[in-house]
Amino acid sequence: MAILTEAVEASSSSPPTTYDHKYDVFLSFRGVDTRLSFTNHLHTALLKADLTTFLDDEEIPTGEFLKPELESAIKASRASIIVLSENYANSTWCLDELVLILEQKRNSNRIVIPVFYHVEPTHVRKQQSSFGEAIQKHRVKMEAETNVEAKG
Repeated sequence: MAILTEAVEASSSSPPTTYDHKYDVFLSFRGVDTRLSFTNHLHTALLKADLTTFLDDEEIPTGEFLKPELESAIKASRASIIVLSENYANSTWCLDELVLILEQKRNSNRIVIPVFYHVEPTHVRKQQSSFGEAIQKHRVKMEAETNVEAKG
């Protein structure tokens, strides 16, 4: 955890943003895959390393938008750890979290650490296997929603 602690401390020299850093780390994960195993252990280790960590304890039902408290927590975190698991991309709200996390990285120089949990980094990068299938389904759904909005 020394590397993450040093990275979080180093990011404190970045320009201030509109949000105070309430959390050192925001954990993004697919609960059904890792909540009771890897993510729980990671959360415990981060707390033992004295890093204030946001962990959402609730699943968001399918079809709901990203909860405002999750968006606020992402914006109020110095770093995000994304636990990319087999079903991560099957969740629209996990993908919504990911977009916001990457926006924070781009706009506010936040630290983003991917963790590949039982998935190959190549499958994520090249959108293959379960990731490719989930992204394709998401793309089709988004196009259908866009077409409905355009007609209305």
